[in-house]
Amino acid sequence: HHSTKLFFMKENKGLHYTLMVIRVFVGLLFIFSGLIKANDPSGLAYKMEEFFEVWANKEHFMPALMMWCNQYALLLSIMMIVFEIVAGVALIIGYRFKLFAYLILLLTIFFTFLTGYALYSGNIKECGCFGDCIKLQANESFMKDLILLALLLILVFFRKKVKQAFSNKIATAVMILGFIFSLWMQWHVLKHLPYKDCLSYKVGNNILKEMTPGPDYKPEELKTTLVYKKDGVKKEFDLTNYPWQDSTWVYDTTFTTVIKEAQNVPGIKDFSITDSNSVDQTQTILNYSGHAFVVFIKVVNEANTSNIEALRQLENDCQKASIPIIAVSSSDYAATQAFKATHHLQLPFFTIDGTACKTAMRSNPGIMWLQQGTIKGKWSYADYPTLSKLGIATTVNQAPLFPTVAPMSTAVTTTP
Repeated sequence: HHSTKLFFMKENKGLHYTLMVIRVFVGLLFIFSGLIKANDPSGLAYKMEEFFEVWANKEHFMPALMMWCNQYALLLSIMMIVFEIVAGVALIIGYRFKLFAYLILLLTIFFTFLTGYALYSGNIKECGCFGDCIKLQANESFMKDLILLALLLILVFFRKKVKQAFSNKIATAVMILGFIFSLWMQWHVLKHLPYKDCLSYKVGNNILKEMTPGPDYKPEELKTTLVYKKDGVKKEFDLTNYPWQDSTWVYDTTFTTVIKEAQNVPGIKDFSITDSNSVDQTQTILNYSGHAFVVFIKVVNEANTSNIEALRQLENDCQKASIPIIAVSSSDYAATQAFKATHHLQLPFFTIDGTACKTAMRSNPGIMWLQQGTIKGKWSYADYPTLSKLGIATTVNQAPLFPTVAPMSTAVTTTP
């Protein structure tokens, strides 16, 4: 009887430590994942938008709901990040363990579906599980979620064996602090810029260099498949077996598949600035040897103008010192001209692709300091710099960026 009791005590102790290790590991993983995403909540929102758009347009899955979710992607992103951090804390301290174990299990099932979809559909290359700082391929993310799922099933099965680490008061206080911290961190990043910039447009990088493919670059290999039908039967053809002579086949659809992924792709692929006459000015701007400032305003109607006075001041100082300051936007000509008039700005507007704009600058608006293609600094709308703070003399008197700036035409561009 004594030896049986001893065996069960050892077994309970072993189970207790096993559950504690799993709890701490899974909890820390969720906190870590949440904190990396909290560094750039906009990045997660853009990834969510990608999923919503694919489901609405390619899969035709509840398109009305998907487009509604697309509108609130940033809010959904913030909520998911808060939940990941708070739930991770709850797992570690055992707070309302039964509830949080089930909630995290449900979230992980959802994540496993997302990573499985990304892996097997091929419509989305990365799921954004750890943001842009730690890039995981779809197969790596899927395997991670399957392992997590197994560990969480163990925790749910033995949920009654887990006891709360602290008293209710202390545990509740820890949870509230986790909640406040996760919200504050995201608020700070959205108002300013990510603490750590993990994209190719980070300070110190040269955009020209990032756009240049390396000597071992290999573009992706694509295969085009043509689908034709005859007598109610569909058949796939490519250019080698296409029925040139047989006119009884009726065209149905075309689709392209990636046979081989691109290798050593340049970090920046879609950075292009054009003027109002659709003339590409990218090389002129990036090769300019002096100081230059580029204001990124993805969509002028959504721009935060709470600190616009500081932007006007910088514009005035740049004009006195003959330092070029331009704006780039994906909004059309009429919208940019109305924005300039409303906010008493003189800086010329150029066109940039919306995706490139939000990748280069997470803030709308935000400003980038360039010198011969090298990013010397980046600031959000809340932190517009002054020339004196940057140590740039107001008597620089540089050569103009464009000998004569092309007049703004009425060309209309659409937001991608």
